[in-house]
Amino acid sequence: MEDKKRNQVLLILFLGVLMGALDIAIVGPAMPAIRSSFGISERMGSWIFGIYVLFNLIGTPLMAKLSDIFGRKSIYMLDITLFAVGSLVTALSTPPNFWLLLVGRAIQGFGAGGVFPVASAVIGDTFPTEKRGGALGLIGAVFGIAFLIGPLLGSGILKLAGWNWLFIVNLPIAAVILFLAFRQIPNTRPAAVSTFDWTGMGILSVMLAALAYSINQLDQSALGASLLQNAPFFILVVLLLAALVWVERKSANTILPPSLFDRRQLTLAYILSAGAGVGEVSMVFIPEMVKKTLNISDNATAGMMMMPVILAMAVGSPSAGRMLDRFGSKMVIIFGSAVMTVGMLLMALFPASMVIFILSSLLIGLGLSALLGAPIRYIMLSESRASERATAQGVTTLFTSTGQLLSGALVGAIAASGSYAQAFFVISFIGMVLVLLSALLKGRSAELATSRQNSAESPAFRQDLP
Repeated sequence: MEDKKRNQVLLILFLGVLMGALDIAIVGPAMPAIRSSFGISERMGSWIFGIYVLFNLIGTPLMAKLSDIFGRKSIYMLDITLFAVGSLVTALSTPPNFWLLLVGRAIQGFGAGGVFPVASAVIGDTFPTEKRGGALGLIGAVFGIAFLIGPLLGSGILKLAGWNWLFIVNLPIAAVILFLAFRQIPNTRPAAVSTFDWTGMGILSVMLAALAYSINQLDQSALGASLLQNAPFFILVVLLLAALVWVERKSANTILPPSLFDRRQLTLAYILSAGAGVGEVSMVFIPEMVKKTLNISDNATAGMMMMPVILAMAVGSPSAGRMLDRFGSKMVIIFGSAVMTVGMLLMALFPASMVIFILSSLLIGLGLSALLGAPIRYIMLSESRASERATAQGVTTLFTSTGQLLSGALVGAIAASGSYAQAFFVISFIGMVLVLLSALLKGRSAELATSRQNSAESPAFRQDLP
């Protein structure tokens, strides 16, 4: 495929990921209006985010696997369509039918779950190894851009119209993406369609739902008692994991292929993904931290203190992608995890200094941009065959999401019993472990050799150009 065609495909993927990321960013300012409209409590209102995250988690492995079986183009368009349908259902929900809004958000999350993994797999299919880093870096920058403009866009729409319009605006955007995707995205798919592992998918879905629910139900101020109260759910997760391993050993076409768990490079990538998720969610606590340590009382001002992290991520993601193409994933991840660790440590040691806070925020953002965006997904593209690329990206997302869930409980518990500074110190220790682990990754030459070998071993996977 020529460069012009590749860039057109990249633009379509960028727009799809941006639409999903913007939806997360613009809903925040609308939460009070939605709660007031339906007359619900703050705890009930938290399910507006919670149910989206839950179904996003379930949709990720399903859509990724379906993409490997039925083709990238069809599943990417299905994901965008589901997101649009969910947006419409959410927009049409009216008091007192709060359940209908939750149904819409669930459909949105389910569709959005496949957008990023499938987009990453399309990049692996259409871009040569030496150009994948820059493409993945651009897609990774979407989240920083979304969180820069999302709150402003959401506030602007709320001033001009009701909260329903936050979701209605997704419809014309989705229509444009679907039109362009139909015309431009190649449908990479197997030459022969295999059966789907519905039993494995069912077990995995229930396991992920139980894990997400149990962690979200933890009370950080009384973590010990809360763990005991939610122990049945954690036991259920362990039992379902054992059942999943047993079922997958007998399945002809597993939802989670054993080949994605039999190499050191992949194991390291999953651990690094979970660690990146821990670092990412810790940033959510910055507004509360600065209110206590920097004597900032205004909520809006405290929220703006996240801007250095977001700006650094928006700039760092495409830069990390370009570095990948020159130096490989090992050097970029070592650099990113080390920079994030220094930033976390500075924030923990000097919580009352505004200058150190801004500096540490910039370092954390730059570090996270090298962990959350292109580098780990680049590893998965290199280590996986074409027939399992999307599934590999989905597994990476699952580990990142698990790290995010655990981080919320960890930081909240430490802050409740001690301080946010102590929580960031613990995360800086986790960062040090990530630095050591990233040193065990393959070097550039070995990584390129593996990528070429896996590409050569996928003769049964074909690409139909539009």
